[in-house]
Order: sequence, then C-alpha cells, then structure tokens
Amino acid sequence: MLDVACALIRNDDELVLVVQRDEETDHPLQWEFPGGKIRKGESAGDAVAREIDEELSMDIVIVDSLQPVEYDYGFKKIRLHPLVCDTLSDEPVLHEHADYKWLSLSELQAVDLCGADKIVAAAYTVRHTPGEDKPGMADRVEEMSDKEKQEVKDMLSDKGGIGACDILADGCISNPSLLKALAGFSLSDDTTLAFRASYTITKAEEKFPGFSEKYYPLFVQKLSILKNESVIRSFLKILSDYDHERLGETCHGILAESCFSWLRDVNTAVAIRVYAMENLFRLSLIYPDLRNELHSTILQVMENGSAGIKSRGKKILKKL
Repeated sequence: MLDVACALIRNDDELVLVVQRDEETDHPLQWEFPGGKIRKGESAGDAVAREIDEELSMDIVIVDSLQPVEYDYGFKKIRLHPLVCDTLSDEPVLHEHADYKWLSLSELQAVDLCGADKIVAAAYTVRHTPGEDKPGMADRVEEMSDKEKQEVKDMLSDKGGIGACDILADGCISNPSLLKALAGFSLSDDTTLAFRASYTITKAEEKFPGFSEKYYPLFVQKLSILKNESVIRSFLKILSDYDHERLGETCHGILAESCFSWLRDVNTAVAIRVYAMENLFRLSLIYPDLRNELHSTILQVMENGSAGIKSRGKKILKKL
C-alpha cells in the first residue's frame, strides 16, 4: 500500500484547485488534487507542503483534513491522505502537470478525476455543502441520472471499498435521491454492490436513526426473498431499533415469519439470528401471543447456540 498525500487548495472565492496529469503518466490527462508520495519519516502535512512547492510553486496553509481513502487501481494500491488548504499565492506555476482549473463544488463532481480523487471530492462536497442539521425526506424524490447512479456504483465497487460507504452515508442523509438509489442497489443481484449499499444506509442510520423510514416497508417486504445474508443483516439491524407498530400488519406478518425461520435455522449467520430475536421481541410487544412461541424458540436455539446467541437470548428472555 502506497501512502500518498493530496491538497484540496481553496482560493478566496472558495474554488478548489485541480490539476491535469501529463499524457505520459499512468493516468493520462485525468484530473487530480495535487500532491505526491509520503516519504519515510514524513507526515502527510510535510509531504503536501513539499509537493505543492515542487509541483506548483505555491505557498499553502493546512486548515483541515479528510478521512484517508484506500483505492485499488489494479496496478497499484494507494492510501490517499487529503488535506484541505488555503493558498497564499494567486495562481499555480505548473512544473509537472498539463493544465489546472479552479472548480466549484458542483464542478468537482463533473470533472474526470482519478478514482481515489473522486471519492475525496465527494467527501469534501458533503462536508462543505450547506444543509439542515437534521435531514428530512422530501415527499417527491427526484431520480438520479444514469451517470450519477453509475458514479455511486463505482464508489461502492471493490475499487472504492468500504471507505466510500462512510462518505456516501453522509451524502444520503441530506440527499433523498441518493438514498433512493442506495435502497434500490441494496436489492441488486450484485452481492458486493447490494451489501455496500445496505451497509451505507445502516451507517447513515447510526447518525440519524429513522431517517430512511420511508423505505422500511420495502426492506421488510423483500426479506422473505433475499438471499444475500449481508443485506438481510443490514435490514434487520435497522429495523431492530424501530417502533414496529408503525410498520403495519402486513409487514408484521412477513417480519415474524422470516425472523422465526432464520432464528431456528442453525445454518443462518449468528448476526442475523441475533437481530431476528430483537425484531421478534419488538413484535411480541404488539402481539402478546407471540411471547410463548418466542420464549420456547429462544430456549431451543440456546441449547446448542454460539456464545453470541446465548448472550442475546438471555437478555431477551429477561425482557419477556
């Protein structure tokens, strides 16, 4: 893994500098945030200051940092350390690059950035886009364009990795169209895409519980036909902290049948069985007749269950 530092250099108009790689480089004519390799014993800040001076002859002041991004280009794997900087210079002097541009937040999303830089641009845009402190779902959600959906898919792919999920989680909190796309991707036959999309929603839910409530009935209705255990786990985790009375009787029936089935199946992943218990307990608060069946089922699965099953089973039994 190669550690690289990059600078998101802002001018007085809050525009961000991107530079175009030379035609003879490994990413010919693509755009990137300037920077370079971190030398042994060097900090990311030291590396950025040195590289910007060598490449652009600019004086900068580091004011913030973003989460590092790991990215696999196939021929190399990098860990990119982004630093947000203000500049003391008017314009760069190009020593290694073909061109440069100062871009607004919206323009950053449209330029042909290298893969890792694209993820960094998304993270910077999320952090610096004005918005409400708490999200609200619009009644009517606009569809993302095919190009925008593909960009999200690329971020969720193996190249973007799990790190992209945290970035998209912040984005979907304030962007209903992104959340809608992620909900759809969660049902994809592409197991990696589906898992990372559902995982992204759970990460956003950790920050604002219930913000994706609009899609809970969809999650429940798909549980009985889902084969992707990672997605099932994500959906059950989201639902386990929810007031199930708000789901409605049809969803109650689907959820109860699915959860009992997973709980009794010794081949089902432990996390799914644990979240199944939690959801069944919440349903038992609405339907007291379920308590006896849940009580006896938990006792049965605890007999030969894992430590995790036994621990959670004991807690549920006490609450019953």
